[in-house]
Amino acid sequence: MTATATVEHSDGVGTLEHDALFYANADDYLAGVLGFVRAGLERDEPVLVAVPGANLELVRDGLTTDEAPHIRLRDMAVAGRNPGRILGTVLSPFVAEHPGRRVRIVGEPIWAGRTDEEYPACAEHEALINVALAEAPVYIQCPYDTSALPASVLTDATRTHPVLASCTERWNSPTYADPAAVAASFDVPLPPVPVEADMLVIRSTTGPRAARLVVHQAAKLHGMAAERIDDVRLVTQELAVNTLVHSGGEGLLQVWAADEHLVVQVQDGGRLTDPLAGRRPPDVPHVGHGLFVVHALADLVRIHRDSDATTVRAYFRLS
Repeated sequence: MTATATVEHSDGVGTLEHDALFYANADDYLAGVLGFVRAGLERDEPVLVAVPGANLELVRDGLTTDEAPHIRLRDMAVAGRNPGRILGTVLSPFVAEHPGRRVRIVGEPIWAGRTDEEYPACAEHEALINVALAEAPVYIQCPYDTSALPASVLTDATRTHPVLASCTERWNSPTYADPAAVAASFDVPLPPVPVEADMLVIRSTTGPRAARLVVHQAAKLHGMAAERIDDVRLVTQELAVNTLVHSGGEGLLQVWAADEHLVVQVQDGGRLTDPLAGRRPPDVPHVGHGLFVVHALADLVRIHRDSDATTVRAYFRLS
């Protein structure tokens, strides 16, 4: 990639800066990430590094004994397993924890181990950072592995990040686009539901209790641990309540097992117009509280909106 315009960082508290860091190997990664981290330390900025396991160890090993106590580390493969909860449980809380101060975050939500099912939610998250944190005093760097990620993913990064970077320079992205529109472009139809899926029509005469029973039986049948079944039941409860309250009172619950996951889907006639619903903690009892719980507990959440229906699909690892 050719640098088209060098961009200088902000020195004040300011608003969001959001870079895609392109790296090809461990040396590039450490030079880019540690350079970013150390620049934050020099400015007395709180620093969070949330990257997946192997890269987290690279960073941990690269920090000096003086630097390490001042850096918060989180494994993105755990904290951000579901991309839909990164904004609400990783990024926004760190910003809120330091009012009046500019903070610096390395966040790596996309890595080579992500599945095709996960990727649209990851890319949508990257675009929505620019909406949710537009006025926040935060500088976010998102590493992208050019040696392992497909070219299409790297191209998407140029659409979701206003600034691109290497370990030595920064430049404006020539293809950065309206973040709400880019996020909407990743709202694509979901793969078909298998014919063997269990189903239940959610209505006032069945409601959350019957929905909880259906998913409980399915989870138990597929050997899910008891404590995880509790999470599945709670997510299903929230989705069923959302259907009864916000969609005219009727929807379709389906549940099945695929690719070592239990999948719970609710489709109804509701219109979910806020792309950030569920991605940041709402003020109770505002709309979005239930979806925040869904994102917090599921291993992946995919949402598809069309002209007359909204479909929420939640995935839970079976082991």
